[in-house]
Amino acid sequence: MKNVRKIVLAGAATAVLALTACGQEGSPETGGGGSTSGETPAAAPTYAVATGVTLEGSPTFEKITSAGKVTIGVKADQPGIGQKDAGSGEYAGFDIEMAKLMAAKLGLSPDKIEFVETVSANREPFLQQGTVDMVIASYTINDKRKEVVDFAGPYYVAGQDLLVRADESEITGPDTLAGKKVCSVEGSTPATRIRDEYPDADLVTFDAYSKCVEQLTSNAVDAVTTDDAILRGYAAQQPDALKVVGAPFSEEPYGIGLPKGDTVMRNALNDAIETAVTDGDWKKAYDYTLGGSGTDPEPPTVDRY
Repeated sequence: MKNVRKIVLAGAATAVLALTACGQEGSPETGGGGSTSGETPAAAPTYAVATGVTLEGSPTFEKITSAGKVTIGVKADQPGIGQKDAGSGEYAGFDIEMAKLMAAKLGLSPDKIEFVETVSANREPFLQQGTVDMVIASYTINDKRKEVVDFAGPYYVAGQDLLVRADESEITGPDTLAGKKVCSVEGSTPATRIRDEYPDADLVTFDAYSKCVEQLTSNAVDAVTTDDAILRGYAAQQPDALKVVGAPFSEEPYGIGLPKGDTVMRNALNDAIETAVTDGDWKKAYDYTLGGSGTDPEPPTVDRY
């Protein structure tokens, strides 16, 4: 059967989900831009939950409907992007807001989302094994990954940069990394770029960026590299000890990872991203989480490959 994407709004006889529109619950303490900027955070955004949504031909949507919830892989250690509060267990950050926003467009309120902590190396396996329905975890779209998973988006475009100690003067960009210990996450695009394009750097890898930051503050490594938005979050947590070099040397389009072959769901989420940009929800999510990080990016343009 040919996959046909169809989103039917409230009142349709074939509705799979019929949920009452409601706002996202949240508080500045658990997710706002104040967590990275030190400024008064913006009010928690709300996203209208669509009603009567059906996606014919999407196995992912069928799984979500059967379970009555959507399972989303997210990062847990990236301030401003995806971070889990050790006390409350709540997740916060731009990726978390995007997850809530995408769920709302599919007809699911925030209480119908199950967040699953993922690290860079297990994002593809989680999708392939059905552990999660989608991944929204600072997940850079690239051709190698598209061989085994699909992507909607991008929903954000970051740039690789370097986090160093506040008194560092020798490291000013990637061309000054020769002989320096540089930490990143194994399996990530930033680690691969350092290994391939800057082989004179001494690359050290862990399974989480938070471990790299610990290595940096203990003088075990000289720099941490990943996307600039993530690094600004870490720098804002320790402004007297850490700083971002401020010389991005890549473009990292963040996408929503999906099981390979679910074109119907990919198209639906691409539509949702474009709608969020148009109706202002994307900007609300950004301002709430990354608005104090020193960047004001252009909204993304969806790539319908």
